[in-house]
Amino acid sequence: MNPVTEEWGEKAEADFHVALRESRAREYRSFDAVCFHAQQCAEKYLKARLQEVGIAFPRTHSLPMLLNPACTVEPLWSALHPQAGRLSAYAVAFRYPGSNATKEEAKQALNDCRAVRSEARHSFGLPG
Repeated sequence: MNPVTEEWGEKAEADFHVALRESRAREYRSFDAVCFHAQQCAEKYLKARLQEVGIAFPRTHSLPMLLNPACTVEPLWSALHPQAGRLSAYAVAFRYPGSNATKEEAKQALNDCRAVRSEARHSFGLPG
């Protein structure tokens, strides 16, 4: 794995663990933060995979936009389109006043994140 790919992976893991910690918090739990960090983890793992194989990607938070080129090297990842679509909205949806994530949305976001993370880590030969 090249150094930039490794860095993307480290940042993705940091977001994953923030989402996990926040989902388990007993006080001041933020479902918004769970959703945001779940999305960020998936985004960074997709960017890591693209980086590793030398596919240029735009500055975007759109997971489907990142997943499409990733599927050219990981065709089975096309099964991740539902998860990518759901997670994509969380890059900005709850970052501003007007709406808040529910417990159910946070749970789904974490499950979607786990699916993307698992596939990405597997592609790099890392434990799930």
